[in-house]
Amino acid sequence: MSKTLLGVDTGGTFTDFVLLDAGRLRVHKVLSTPQAPEEAILQGLRELGLDRGDAALGMVHGSTVATNAVLEGKGVRTVYVTNRGLKDVLTIGRQARAALYDLQPALIPPPVPAALCLETGGRLGADGGVVEALTESDLRTLRDKVAALQPAAVAINLLFSYLDDRFERAIEAALPEGLFVSRSSAVLAEYREYERGVATWLNAWVGPLVQRYLARLQAALPHTRLAVMQSSGGTMSAAQAGGQAVHMLLSGPAGGLSGARAMAGCSGHQRLLSFDMGGTSTDVALIDGDLELTTEGRVGPYPVAVPMVDMHTIGAGGGSIAGVDAGGLLQVGPQSAGADPGPACYGRGGREPTVTDANLVLGRLRPDAFLGGALRLDTGAARQALARLAAGLGTDAEQAALGVVRVANEHMARALRVMSVQRGVDPRGLTLVSFGGAGGLHVCALAEELSMTTALVPLHAGVLSALGMLVAPRERQLSRTLNRALAECEGVDVEAAFAELAERGTAELVAEGVPAEQLAVERRLDLRYRGQSYCLGVPWSGLADSAQLFHDLHERRYGHQLDLPVELVTVRLALRGPAGSLPVNAVTASSAAPREHAVLFGHDAPVPVYTREALAAAAAQAGPLLVTDTVATTYVAPDWLASVDVCGNLLLHRGPAR
Repeated sequence: MSKTLLGVDTGGTFTDFVLLDAGRLRVHKVLSTPQAPEEAILQGLRELGLDRGDAALGMVHGSTVATNAVLEGKGVRTVYVTNRGLKDVLTIGRQARAALYDLQPALIPPPVPAALCLETGGRLGADGGVVEALTESDLRTLRDKVAALQPAAVAINLLFSYLDDRFERAIEAALPEGLFVSRSSAVLAEYREYERGVATWLNAWVGPLVQRYLARLQAALPHTRLAVMQSSGGTMSAAQAGGQAVHMLLSGPAGGLSGARAMAGCSGHQRLLSFDMGGTSTDVALIDGDLELTTEGRVGPYPVAVPMVDMHTIGAGGGSIAGVDAGGLLQVGPQSAGADPGPACYGRGGREPTVTDANLVLGRLRPDAFLGGALRLDTGAARQALARLAAGLGTDAEQAALGVVRVANEHMARALRVMSVQRGVDPRGLTLVSFGGAGGLHVCALAEELSMTTALVPLHAGVLSALGMLVAPRERQLSRTLNRALAECEGVDVEAAFAELAERGTAELVAEGVPAEQLAVERRLDLRYRGQSYCLGVPWSGLADSAQLFHDLHERRYGHQLDLPVELVTVRLALRGPAGSLPVNAVTASSAAPREHAVLFGHDAPVPVYTREALAAAAAQAGPLLVTDTVATTYVAPDWLASVDVCGNLLLHRGPAR
């Protein structure tokens, strides 16, 4: 373990840093540099006084390079190789309409142009038998076609490759040197050729970009041990991550959930509804003890079947731009001002009104306390931007600002309901955990929308994703589809499949410095009734016990069991090293007095403004009030009580209405 550990989260607006050094935490923020993310990281290192050549420094990084490339459609030129007759699989997809009743939908370009889709031999049947051999002539022809197309990457997706990967390996070995090659049997050894193909193609499409970025970062930090956050909430070495870009699509948000779980757990809160409101988007998730993972996630228009944290993302953040649509209605997002030029109040040339500008005009942001005073906000520019919006609405700047905040709140409340109410979970029994640079300004309103009475704003909430990376374990999520009737499986067959996955994952983690004896193992099965299309995951505890767990879970989830045979579809293995720990640095202050009083729109009298340290020394305070710290501001609304616990978290409780 490195003596000094740095968590770095690159967001759309800010790049966040949390430094753990000698048992103490330091936090920092700089504006992101989207065209070259490493520049913001190196700037932050300089401002933190860290030596690039320090061999004692370890860094865990959450990167948006893969995510942005997918969302912006800026992957590399990629050839897709599959069996004869199947080159249109990615284009056809599942034929699911984005708008069910739109009879003339806009034409969506295929993921891979037809000219870059190649077919060859090497076809297996569902039983693993050879239907069509892969000949030397096939390999020569394929190699010549790939060489003529001059791609940067190749994705190989053959039918039933999860049963036998020899043909995919042969194709990889025959391809011209210097290409980034992604095999479906290595990326996602599971059934469903479309989802497997998309994951394999995404990995190839953005892999060279991630690989080059990590190489530049590592070259700039030659002695730093660099690890990367995965979408599943664990980390891997940067050397391995370059070839597994598809596992990094939610790396930043996964760090936030890891941090939320750790900090809320310090306060004794285990059942959480979280929202991470940054500059560009808001990520919402449900945490009931452990992080929930899904293999049915999406990034942009694409399904991503690799394990990732289960969350819902919307385009509502501090930088979300407000405007008036053709019908005269106020709209907020999903377009964002980003880091450049940013909101109008940043004074970097932005003119469009944003949620951050609205909070500043309402008085909920203090112009001299933003980022601990490192970035002074321009109230005049924000007011001018809101005044232009107000003119289109026939009102004044303050009312327009209030409308912007309310519309943004409604977007986020709807997302919170998706992850709770729509899943049969009553949010009133949960704690609302707010983080991200903008989250604390909206937490009380969102809790009220969902009739929740308890909320928590963690210590260092504005950089919680970076903080979460410090506690994330080294991890591998491995899987393999077997697809057979559970009654026909021998326990030894299932154990053998798990042993094969464990051998591979253990070797990778040991190579990253995790002792084999410290690895925790979690084994699960994806089961379904015969005839069903989707599975439920249960722990592996023997054939009979796992079958009963499936019956019980199916009844809890859907209200009934079926008298049908159970099928074992996929075995899943999670290998994790030890999780990190965070020091509990008590927040102390010599004074419990507010640092100032501020005029907030809608309040008759000025409200107190506390630093988090000062509030820690005081008894619980009733809103309305503001709580500031180095990286975020929290607005405590009327009828809410605020206090700081021993971990430094801000606890909010709603009392009876006055």
